[in-house]
Amino acid sequence: MLMLVFISLAMGKSLTAQDFKKVQEAFVASYSHENSKSYSKAIQALKQVYDTQSYEINIRLGWLYYNAGNYPESVSYYLKAIQLKPYSVEARFGYALPASALGNWNQVLDKYVEILKIDPNNYTANYRAGLIYFNRKEYSAAYRYFEKIANMFPFDYDATHMYAWTNFRLGKLREAKVLFQKTLLIKPGDSSATEGLGLIK
Repeated sequence: MLMLVFISLAMGKSLTAQDFKKVQEAFVASYSHENSKSYSKAIQALKQVYDTQSYEINIRLGWLYYNAGNYPESVSYYLKAIQLKPYSVEARFGYALPASALGNWNQVLDKYVEILKIDPNNYTANYRAGLIYFNRKEYSAAYRYFEKIANMFPFDYDATHMYAWTNFRLGKLREAKVLFQKTLLIKPGDSSATEGLGLIK
């Protein structure tokens, strides 16, 4: 009886190894096709070994469908990846790509907010959430995101530049002037910061 159990376990391990080899080969093929921009072939390679419970396959298909221009399919696979790994930041950033291409900015913003619940100091999520609010002219909402990253990265161009413009839009001209000046120290001759200073004078 014990021998049968051992044989069964050994066979299970062998099958698992065989399955892994097939999946590994499928990934290698998908990368090769992607490098040639043959996205449909890259997708098909993974579809041959598709497993609904594989985070790696789902997130990869999300990326490939995005590059192929099939944004709805891309969104669906990124969502599957998020369901499989609820704390995945990378899958949420991935989801934002096709969602933004579809113009679904509320969904994009939702994903950035979810990322910030997992990783409150994430630079990219803070910056992009701030940009969305800024472009909506919701400057008070944008302010809290840009303020955070400008304080974390005081010599970062993007953070300082957008924090300056947000202060300007909120009528905080003294703060905006200082920030535009700092922006010009980070990136001398920057046309946007120069424009901002010109509007304050």
